[in-house]
Amino acid sequence: MVIDGHQHFWDPARADYPWMEAPELARIRRAFGPTDLAPLLRANGIDATILVQCRSSIEETEEFLRVAAATPFVIGVVGWVDLTDGAVDETLDRLRGSPGGDRLVGIRHQVHDEPDPDWLLREDVQRGLAAVFARDLTYDLLVRIREMPAAIATAQAFPRGRFVLDHAAKPPIADGFSGEWADLLGALAACGNVWCKISGLATEARWNDWHAERLFPFVAHAGKCFGEDRLIFGSDWPVCLLAGSYGAIKAALEECLMKIGPHVRDKAFEANAQRAYLLASPVVREGGT
Repeated sequence: MVIDGHQHFWDPARADYPWMEAPELARIRRAFGPTDLAPLLRANGIDATILVQCRSSIEETEEFLRVAAATPFVIGVVGWVDLTDGAVDETLDRLRGSPGGDRLVGIRHQVHDEPDPDWLLREDVQRGLAAVFARDLTYDLLVRIREMPAAIATAQAFPRGRFVLDHAAKPPIADGFSGEWADLLGALAACGNVWCKISGLATEARWNDWHAERLFPFVAHAGKCFGEDRLIFGSDWPVCLLAGSYGAIKAALEECLMKIGPHVRDKAFEANAQRAYLLASPVVREGGT
């Protein structure tokens, strides 16, 4: 089973997405759903996906779970809950018992949009994370360099929790290789309970001037830090369309992973996501046999 570990659905006509207001994001400010993605998966040999939250909304999480229940290729949902809510335990239990609740595999919050770089270390957030891990769910870390020290401390505080770092912490590729990013990534990987998504890298480069060779130093460093068992491929579709097509993004990241080693590529496209998210058994390819 070939897995895309990170994709989104949204419809700006039905909900607000504050992060999407920038003028340069106009080309993706429209609805994207399962019928848009299915032919791209077939064309690129992808069997299954992880659907990831786009906004801080319980309603979106409930909708994504219903979508997953009706969409064979969506085998997992990383949703959102208010970690600071004293009733987060009840919310998680309700979600897991709702239609499609068996597809809930993780929780995420847009930490890099919080004013406080230490938001993850807040006492109420840490209580919320404890509730997530008590239910054997994974927590996706959406952070940049600024929030990485708090992410490291949080991973250390929950040694039995499973964390997945989204987009390799969004290295500033357009500005060149960052030693600070590299050091922090190594420190996070050293925690041992964190996986790293090789995703969202092309959109951190210059959108009209990137290629696999430009992305490779960042993929190679992530591979050095996390090893072959903790890298996960993700397309970050449809955000990736700002920089290139689904096929171009997949081909570039696959090339980078293959340069490290075919076994690294194979695990990043399958087994590592299964372990990080405790995914269900394999499914047949969308539209395939």
